Amino acid sequence: MSNKPRVVLLHGTPVAIEPIQRAFATRWPEAEAVDLLDASLSVDRARDHELTPRMFERFVELGGYAQRLGAEAILVTCSAFGPAIERMAKELPVPVLKPNEAMFREAIGRGRRIGMLATFAPSVLTMTEEFEQFVAEAGGEVGAGATLETIVVEGAMDALRKGDADRHNALIVARAPELAHCDAIMLAHFSTSRALAAVTAAVKTPVLTAPDAAVDRIRAAIAG
Repeated sequence: MSNKPRVVLLHGTPVAIEPIQRAFATRWPEAEAVDLLDASLSVDRARDHELTPRMFERFVELGGYAQRLGAEAILVTCSAFGPAIERMAKELPVPVLKPNEAMFREAIGRGRRIGMLATFAPSVLTMTEEFEQFVAEAGGEVGAGATLETIVVEGAMDALRKGDADRHNALIVARAPELAHCDAIMLAHFSTSRALAAVTAAVKTPVLTAPDAAVDRIRAAIAG
């Protein structure tokens, strides 16, 4: 039996898998990162426009299954399910991390004007609420008064789902200069992290992604 710490990665879309697996390979190769994909999560989220009671139940069920797989921690990689992830976390004895927790913390440490490039519109409301919650919890000087400006990049997610990563990246890069006045720009989803190099080349503003920060945080949670 492996003595590697097992982290179950709960995905709502297949396009999130490669970025987080790459982050584990480079930042914590000693971990056993196990993919658990339910692509219907993102499909149903986009159709329903809100988190239904059944969606909350599904996350609790998926979390229980992940625990039975031997998870020492669970990382959800889709950013449209914040409250459902919180419900799952309350039901489980292992650490559960929302996809953008670590990135939000890093962003508000860089200044008060934070920009975000998103490609999945249904996630924006819950992400905005989570961001505001982190700002409120931060208190003091760090993060106090931070505000979020979000741009939804139309067509980018569709391009990526069709296998056209170059177009996905190009569409994101085209909108990035609109947030150049910010103190930091966040690439909202795990899937958008593949555009990091291109966006960094297009703006002087620091650009943050979720996967690397999430791996560091989940590693600390298991160790702690």
